[in-house]
Amino acid sequence: MIPQKIPLTLGLTLAGALLALPAHADEDRFVLRLGAMNAEADSTLSGRTVFAGQPLSFEEDFDFGGEELVPRVEGMFKFGDRHRLLFNYFNYDKDRRATLDNDFSFQNITIPRGSFAKTEAQFELASAMYDYSIVETPTNSLGLQIGVEYAKLEAKLFAQAGPFSYEDSASDDGYAPVVGLRYTASPNDHWRFVVQGQYLNADWGNFDDYEGDISRANAIAEYRFTKNFGAYLGYDWFKIDVERGGNDGVLGLDQRFKGPIAGVTFAF
Repeated sequence: MIPQKIPLTLGLTLAGALLALPAHADEDRFVLRLGAMNAEADSTLSGRTVFAGQPLSFEEDFDFGGEELVPRVEGMFKFGDRHRLLFNYFNYDKDRRATLDNDFSFQNITIPRGSFAKTEAQFELASAMYDYSIVETPTNSLGLQIGVEYAKLEAKLFAQAGPFSYEDSASDDGYAPVVGLRYTASPNDHWRFVVQGQYLNADWGNFDDYEGDISRANAIAEYRFTKNFGAYLGYDWFKIDVERGGNDGVLGLDQRFKGPIAGVTFAF
């Protein structure tokens, strides 16, 4: 026969365990993360056309000459148990310069030593998304995202050879709907782990003659020193794979950014 005190003891133990469970570590109504990304950029430029009735194509890999420390901002506004607004901003701005150490001759043309070419590439990406949690527990949250993303790519070129110089620039931008997925783990009041992924198709938006997509994924581990202040480390990756058609053919750009991220968190 089971003593009557055992069920009472088990009941009190269970109640104590339930009360000891952490409250929602993601109870913050507003979170702002300010940081930077040590971005490495790799690109593949390709093209297809028809010349004299024959199909021609090319593909060339190039880089921007090393890594670049770029600003990164993201935030969250929670206005319900399952409802969030998320935003983020990324800006990559990189210069590269190449100079001839010796004279370069081709047939009867000589380009003198000291001639140079300077390029500048700037890429901006910003998004605002509504996030609905299909799973929301004290320690785990899984959200589906839908929103809008803005992208801008700008390039400038300046070259000088002796008394001659050349300068040109090009810029394209647009916006389109974006869908995504988020997972947040909050094992206690100090630690948070966030993983996100988003996808955009250029056909959904107003990217003129561009076809292709933008994919992005990132993950962070955050430690809260206090309820309102913390620091985080993580990794960010995204890829732009687009093609633009014209009367003379198709020009494609496969642009990839990746690198570690770090920053501070302010929560209220």
